[in-house]
Amino acid sequence: MTSPTDPVPPAGRADRSPRLRRPAWAGRNYSLLTGAAFITGLGSNGALIAAAFAVLEAGGDGGDVGLVAAARTLPLVLFLLIGGAVADRLPRHRVMVAANALNCVSQGAFAVLVLTGEPRLWQMMLLTALGGTGQAFFSPAAEGMLLSSVEGEQAGRAFAVFRMAMQGAGVGGAALGGAMVAATGPGWVLAADAAAFALAGSLRAFLDVSHIPARGRGDGVLADLREGWREVSGRPWLWSIVLQFSIANAVVAAADAVYGPLVARDHLGGPGPWGVALGFFGAGTVAGALLMTRWKPRRLLLVGTLGVFPLALPSAALAVPAPITVLCAVMFLTGVTLEVFGVSWMTALHQEIPEEKLSRVSAYDWFGSVAMVPLATALTGPAESAFGRTAALWGCAALVVVVTAAVLCVPDVRGLTRRTKPVTGRAAAPLAGNGPAPAPRPGAEAGAQAKSARPPAG
Repeated sequence: MTSPTDPVPPAGRADRSPRLRRPAWAGRNYSLLTGAAFITGLGSNGALIAAAFAVLEAGGDGGDVGLVAAARTLPLVLFLLIGGAVADRLPRHRVMVAANALNCVSQGAFAVLVLTGEPRLWQMMLLTALGGTGQAFFSPAAEGMLLSSVEGEQAGRAFAVFRMAMQGAGVGGAALGGAMVAATGPGWVLAADAAAFALAGSLRAFLDVSHIPARGRGDGVLADLREGWREVSGRPWLWSIVLQFSIANAVVAAADAVYGPLVARDHLGGPGPWGVALGFFGAGTVAGALLMTRWKPRRLLLVGTLGVFPLALPSAALAVPAPITVLCAVMFLTGVTLEVFGVSWMTALHQEIPEEKLSRVSAYDWFGSVAMVPLATALTGPAESAFGRTAALWGCAALVVVVTAAVLCVPDVRGLTRRTKPVTGRAAAPLAGNGPAPAPRPGAEAGAQAKSARPPAG
């Protein structure tokens, strides 16, 4: 989105040059967060392709690709909730910088292994697991920082512009990453991702957290996690959508991380066309974010959830398999509609969740979203052997449709409406236009982010 500029000075005052002026909602923290997300988006979208083809070039098969993908996601499941509690206790920008440093080191070591020899499967799994650990601490801190960086009725537009920048990086990152893998091999793409983490971490070090009230030490991490769960369990719209995406993300991760590269290798011409298809998905998300800078649907989650149904289409297209032109069109459409959901979801969290609990709630959101991904990606090889790749892909598409239809049966998902003032109290917030939300269940300890079936890395 182009920032407005000051008017051109009148004649005789040419010494006063016009300067760019940011919109009122695009403060310093917001600008730093957006710039850093754009940088890491460029590197990480290419690195996703590079990691898969690094495994294949080292002699691995689809099962090995799935194991490496699962190795990255497993630490997310193990450490996300702790990461959320830590991010609500420590300055969030410090947590983000430390996580970026770990990602930089792990991706740099992965690049060295690929460039200097034949990496072993266990080495690739270990390094991707370190990267997943960094993301487990980064994601709740980053989402809490972003949600607290904007306020007022322009929050939805701010989130749309942020996601437009982030997803715009996906367009270039995926296409460039696929082209670089084809031209120079995956090692240099992984090295570029490590450099992107270093630069983004440097930007995030300048975030200002002075406006965020200091948190007390509290009663410990477990008490923080219980309090965060009470925030989640008291909102049916929240836990139901988290549960929905625990399944949707798992099957989409299986299709994108494992079956997609295999279909590309066997039917589409290799990593280049697959990178272009992912780039079209990124282009769709940019278009969807641009749409959401203007469109403010009143029923946030009803409209957003309807936009999740097309997420089944890419798996169906890979199952056929459709020509690359059809696959690109499907990916573009999916990106548009999924971004409608993504912006609506962030807006709902911003208006309903108290600021001091944002990272903990975000951690439960992310935890639910990735909890089943390691299992799904690890089972892609056995599923392909047992049922065939085509049947497995059709199964992925069917599951997305079923769980999305189920979420529409939740009244609070259909009824949550947009408002302009964020929540400031500690109790579960009422749903605007829907009466009071159900009270949290005291003592509940078991439970179900920027939500996306293709979440960005830190």
